[in-house]
Amino acid sequence: MAEHLQSRQMASFMAPCAPLLLLTLSLCFYGVIQAKPLSDLTSPYLSPATFPASYQKMLKTFKIFAYIPEKLQPFGTAVESLFHDSLLKSSFITTNAEDAHLFYLPFPHDSSRNYRGIVRLIRNLRTDFPFWNRTLGADHFYVSCSGIGMNSDRNIVELKKNSVQISCFPTAEGRFIPHKDVSFPHLNDQHLHAPPGNGTAKYLGYLNLNGSGDQNGKLESTFSNELRGDPQFLVESEASDPALYAERLSSSKFCLFFYGGDVSGIGDALQFGCVPVVITERPILDLPFMDVLRWSEIAVFVGAGGGVEGMKKQLGRTCEGDRYERMKNLAMVAGQHFVWNSSPQPYDAFHTVMYQLWLRRHTIRYARWESI
Repeated sequence: MAEHLQSRQMASFMAPCAPLLLLTLSLCFYGVIQAKPLSDLTSPYLSPATFPASYQKMLKTFKIFAYIPEKLQPFGTAVESLFHDSLLKSSFITTNAEDAHLFYLPFPHDSSRNYRGIVRLIRNLRTDFPFWNRTLGADHFYVSCSGIGMNSDRNIVELKKNSVQISCFPTAEGRFIPHKDVSFPHLNDQHLHAPPGNGTAKYLGYLNLNGSGDQNGKLESTFSNELRGDPQFLVESEASDPALYAERLSSSKFCLFFYGGDVSGIGDALQFGCVPVVITERPILDLPFMDVLRWSEIAVFVGAGGGVEGMKKQLGRTCEGDRYERMKNLAMVAGQHFVWNSSPQPYDAFHTVMYQLWLRRHTIRYARWESI
């Protein structure tokens, strides 16, 4: 299973930043291009044959033991708080640590800089419980939207190298370990509703620059300035009200995002069938749900080096034949996994995060090996 996931992930990791011919040659070199059965072409999932049964098994058997501090400071973001509250109220929680597959470490606010508090927490776990020492934290996980950097303290080193980190996409560079960590999407706007109409796209692409950070300032400026004069693209710099925003998503074939900037709208784009286009200057290793979704079939990744013309050529190739309609339909199916609910629902963002943890439950606990 692990080898299967890694080979699938390799294809998605390399897709963003290579021209089509070079990408094909590279993937063939690494041995990850394989003939897909017909069923794969109609599913956004990496393992469409096993995902439903494995998901149901997770719901029935997955158990988490949570360490609850006497006083927990509030989390720094709403999505961290929602995940924490949803987990503690879920049926995944067990009070019998011996039955647990994984152990949850709730961290205080701003854990990325609160190294002293983390060191103290793990030191206490070593003394008060036997579970950390037996795996050096490999069957533990924690939530930190900003991610945790390296530190020379033994406790931080073990945490960073061994425990599963759940962070927000995109994660700061150097604070995410792809084979181990996972990321979850931002909170979605639950007030969005598809407008009435025939669904005909008015624009080839939609770019909303509102809320974009400084990390991609020059790149965003270059792209947006060229696109503003192109009638095929709609570029906005101000926030839209929910109804207008939903209309923009529904009337555009592609929604443009700059990796490292504001990517909070990717989930909205997927749900409305506006195929995400992620513009990046380096490979992306922290996409949400990389163990679940075949990102190459629900989004387009464009290297920044080709500029706007290179992007338009790639979008043109995507629109050839029935590829675009297939991507749009698969994107809308995948969009259900990006929805956060105050009360978790089947296959939503909370349960998909839990499923990624479920896939990691065998990292160390070989004695409890089960079929996926």
